[in-house]
Amino acid sequence: MSTMNISLPERLKSFVDQQVGARGYSSSSEYVRELIRKDQDRQLLRGLLLEGAAAPPAATADADYFDGLRGRTRGADER
Repeated sequence: MSTMNISLPERLKSFVDQQVGARGYSSSSEYVRELIRKDQDRQLLRGLLLEGAAAPPAATADADYFDGLRGRTRGADER
C-alpha cells in the first residue's frame, strides 16, 4: 500500500478525529479511504445516470409496462 501525507487545518483535523472516534474507524487513514471509496462510487453512479439520461427510452413506462413487470415478478415468485 502506498503512503500519502496530507496537511489539514486544525479545524478539519479535529473533525476527522471526531469522526474516527464516533463512527468506529480504527484510524484517520481508514476514514479517509472510506470517503474516497464513497466518492468513487458516487462518480460512477453519476456517470451511469448521465449515460442513461442521454440514451433514448427503451420502453414507455405506462400502466401496461408496469403490469408486465408485476406479472413477470409474480411468475418468478412461483418458481
